[in-house]
Amino acid sequence: MTPIPLVLAGARGHGRWHLDNIRRLQRHDAVRLVGVCELEPLDAAALDGFDGVAQSPDFAGLLDTTGAGIAVICTPIDTHTTLALTAARRGTHVLLEKPPAPSWAEFRRLADGVREAGTACQIGFQSLGSHALPAIAGLVAAGTIGEVTGIGAAGAWARDQAYFRRSPWAGKRRLDDGTDVVDGVLTNPLAHAVATALALDGSTRAEDVTGIALELARANDIEADDTSCARITTTRGTPVTVAVTLCAEEPGEPYVVVHGSHGRVTLWYKQDRVLLQRAGHGPEETLHGRTDLLENLVAHLRDGAALLVPPERTGAFMRLVDAVRTAPEPRRLPEGAWYADGNRRVVKGIDALVRASADTLSLFSELDRPRPGLSGLENSP
Repeated sequence: MTPIPLVLAGARGHGRWHLDNIRRLQRHDAVRLVGVCELEPLDAAALDGFDGVAQSPDFAGLLDTTGAGIAVICTPIDTHTTLALTAARRGTHVLLEKPPAPSWAEFRRLADGVREAGTACQIGFQSLGSHALPAIAGLVAAGTIGEVTGIGAAGAWARDQAYFRRSPWAGKRRLDDGTDVVDGVLTNPLAHAVATALALDGSTRAEDVTGIALELARANDIEADDTSCARITTTRGTPVTVAVTLCAEEPGEPYVVVHGSHGRVTLWYKQDRVLLQRAGHGPEETLHGRTDLLENLVAHLRDGAALLVPPERTGAFMRLVDAVRTAPEPRRLPEGAWYADGNRRVVKGIDALVRASADTLSLFSELDRPRPGLSGLENSP
């Protein structure tokens, strides 16, 4: 079939991953890269394997001149809605990097705009393309772990000072002009932990969320949170907790645990690896495949396949984003709560706290163990 012409907006940073993925799909004649929107053009090495690629900082002009059928948007968070709607109004379908928007108002403008334009929009939560999710749903539906009592997510990552200087919006809650960014650990780097936990509960729509409690903190000299936890209550009555940090002692793979009355299922969502543990049985580990979201968008346009992550499937996540946006400023952790390890900051004991939160479905302030610098955090409505 004829490849679908595609424009990539934002080809540096995480955009390099998208560029490699587009290169892979172009070899299979699924898409053809016809344009790159960047402030500074890419060099020949970056565009190896592509021919005749137009480059311009003018996104709208690039869409007009190339006739792109798909736009992949991997740009600063505060630009997502405007660029996605620029594409939609031209009849161009969109793969939009997560988080889709920095506020609930911007998200509604995005979702309403693409619906009115009649174009497809896929949000880039790659973990929601994992075949592990329906496999776990099948285990739960079969009663393999009994009644679900809660879902806990844990993410202990490390990011150095350069990470928070990677762009003018990095680590910001809002720009100097007041524009929302909300680049915190819950809403951007470990956003997949939140989205995957909600998906495993079957609570992805905005109306599925009935309450959110937050504990936001920061060890780094940033505005946003880098060490935080949340409890999301859903209409199912399930507590969904997420505890995450960018200041880990020993960085590891993030995971989500589905707790049941007779067992538990753990998903390491970046690896698509599942561990089933239940009474009377030995542990069972399985590996699963994953459907690439750009491939899924192409299949949707060609064959009518259902989109895996349309905007409405991220509504519950966006409720969390807006709660973080409107919460009080993250608490600055005192120097005694963290230490410098080269060019990064490490929060003492945070790895154990993150694991304990996922295990017990507790917020940091509720854990019955030492919480250096984290005790006294107040829940935010």
